[in-house]
Amino acid sequence: MLTMKSRMHFRRFLAFLPFISTGFFAGCQAVDSPDKVARAAMQAAINAEPEGDYFIGRRFYKVDYKFWGWVRKPRQPWTTAKLVMLNEHEKLAPDRAIAKLGSDNNYEYKLFGTFSGETVYEPASNGFYPEFLLKGYELVSATPASIFRISAATDPTKRIIMQPY
Repeated sequence: MLTMKSRMHFRRFLAFLPFISTGFFAGCQAVDSPDKVARAAMQAAINAEPEGDYFIGRRFYKVDYKFWGWVRKPRQPWTTAKLVMLNEHEKLAPDRAIAKLGSDNNYEYKLFGTFSGETVYEPASNGFYPEFLLKGYELVSATPASIFRISAATDPTKRIIMQPY
């Protein structure tokens, strides 16, 4: 059991604790990781995208799969993106147009076209993906910020299908 005197000393100690910790941590400053800074810049760029009749696409090339990549509406986060199969009847995908399949892996594009409302079966992944009817595209960046938690997600030889974050 604490005596009255020891309780009083303990209360004084508690009263000074905020001043001690403030002085101790005054020289410390939080430093954001490079990933956090890049993600904040990417979010600012997404917020600044003009609204319009287009989509943003990120090429997601995998040797073993036939889907094209991730597509989202402008000003929407990558978490809303859909992994799509590209219908190239009207316009060839950028890498196929130059006959270098996968050469644009992880490139970001402004895509023009529409979702057909159909789904397409992709046998290697045993999945069904929405069909995007490509009508045109513009390169946005050949070196965009990562949209995945791990870098192996963009490795064409790794059988990783990961939802962007």
